[in-house]
Amino acid sequence: MAKGKLLLGLDIGSSSAKICLLRETRKSYEIEALDREIFPVDAIVDGSILDRTGVVRGIRTLLTRNKIKQKQCAIAISGYNVIVKRLRLSNMSDDELAQSIRWEVEQHIPYEYNEVVYDTVVLNRNTLQNSMDILLVASKREVVNDYISVAKDAGLDVKVVDVASFALQNMVETVYGESETAGCVGVINIGAAATSMTMMTDGVTSFTRDITIGGNQITEEIQKKLGVTREEAEAFKTGNESEGSAIIPHEVNEIIRQVSEMIANEIKRSLTFFYETSGRDRVDKLILCGGVIKNDTTLNILESTLSERVIVAHPFENMPFNTKLYSREAIDRLSLESAVALGLALRRSVE
Repeated sequence: MAKGKLLLGLDIGSSSAKICLLRETRKSYEIEALDREIFPVDAIVDGSILDRTGVVRGIRTLLTRNKIKQKQCAIAISGYNVIVKRLRLSNMSDDELAQSIRWEVEQHIPYEYNEVVYDTVVLNRNTLQNSMDILLVASKREVVNDYISVAKDAGLDVKVVDVASFALQNMVETVYGESETAGCVGVINIGAAATSMTMMTDGVTSFTRDITIGGNQITEEIQKKLGVTREEAEAFKTGNESEGSAIIPHEVNEIIRQVSEMIANEIKRSLTFFYETSGRDRVDKLILCGGVIKNDTTLNILESTLSERVIVAHPFENMPFNTKLYSREAIDRLSLESAVALGLALRRSVE
């Protein structure tokens, strides 16, 4: 096992916060905490935190309800807030890269240098061609500070700021292992406001893209076309109609079908772009996660639209948990929407 203390994974999404805390065992991990808390409507819009009080209150509720004592955590940013560029440079040492990276940031990141925070990862070095491939990851400093600030106001100490797509890759590699992630594997997470896609080639990130469409669009279309409240629309979408609610299965299913086709077609277009730029014509598997695919209509449309081998992620399927605190049903219910939180919970402090 790697060194360093496992961190509390805190996924601050556009509509909710998810937490995951793991305990290391001799061979694997055990779930100590897994939970979700819905934010007030429009608390976070396009990645910007508009209702700080509501977000902080939601995180505190999770920590209190689950009696979390762990303060050190990992968070993630995603969507328009993060820029990921794969660059090919002349081969150089890590020290030389650190000295020259400012020029690359200024060339490839559409913000002033002093406005961003960034990091680099060397993917490979080719001594014969005297070249190296790196990932340059950057975000606006004020965005990162905002996310760190709400976690801090909730009583947490942020040790790692990750990228959501990298957290998903971390989850997949840990849960499925090297044999299942060899070759070309895509991870698609359909969130509330956006869909993120990460392509891995032999365990190395080769392509990332965020699509600004997600489960919220289904809710909004139901709300608009049926003239119901947001809460009622969300209940119709998930199939949890409250007692006394009008049941309109035909209209709801048709709306879900239409928006799901939009999501599937956007994913397919992104896959086509990946094929054109990578020289590939297929992937070995696409792993799906995100709460919206709990809907059978959405899942069936994704499977039929995408010709690749599609599998649904079950990241907690083989993990033990405290049966006094959780049930298997509760774990499974949160599983698909907690993939990023799990990837973050696998991060470690470096202290």
